[in-house]
Amino acid sequence: MAMKEILDQAKEVFINKAPEEVRLQVFRQIKELQESGIVFGLKEGDMAPNFTLANPLGEQVNLHDELEKGPVVLSFYRGSWCPFCNIQLRAYQQLLPDIEKLGGQLIAVSLQSPDNSLSHKEKEELTFQVLSDLNGHVAESYRILYELPDYLQDAFTNFGLDLTAVNKTNRWILPVTATFIIDKEGIIRCAHVTPDFMNRMEPQEIIDQLKKL
Repeated sequence: MAMKEILDQAKEVFINKAPEEVRLQVFRQIKELQESGIVFGLKEGDMAPNFTLANPLGEQVNLHDELEKGPVVLSFYRGSWCPFCNIQLRAYQQLLPDIEKLGGQLIAVSLQSPDNSLSHKEKEELTFQVLSDLNGHVAESYRILYELPDYLQDAFTNFGLDLTAVNKTNRWILPVTATFIIDKEGIIRCAHVTPDFMNRMEPQEIIDQLKKL
């Protein structure tokens, strides 16, 4: 089954099962972001900003060092609390051997603290790098960071999700979901960026783009 079909099923579950307040405010925000006029994300041809972030073991991972090994598929996700992100990461884990056969590697980044990332990595049995972008500085450099409006903060809090606790920060921030394919020279060759977190870059598209490098 294609990842999009699984995401569509998850969307139906969300529509039918999520508390009405959360459902309404989530779709309200997606619509507002789409209509805001803000252009999210770096584009094809842009240089990918370098970064050094910690993985769940506390090891520092540097983008430029990783690019010396081959192209990088860099994916920003919301967090382990997001079922759509978990679907994406599991699909990308299944894709990992194909990525590696093409000389590439996969890096996933969220704003979650390293200890939360560790439990997520273990739970999903992920074998690629899962990094913590505390305070969202890297997401901001890729132009995908945004602040959650008060109405969504309230809805999440009432639902029992406190992002400031999960991300260990005093800001209610998230990245719009984004996947960048970066060549060995550090140039972004493909960018899939969308405020609609229920939409993700399809695995086959990743393979197709890597084959062009």
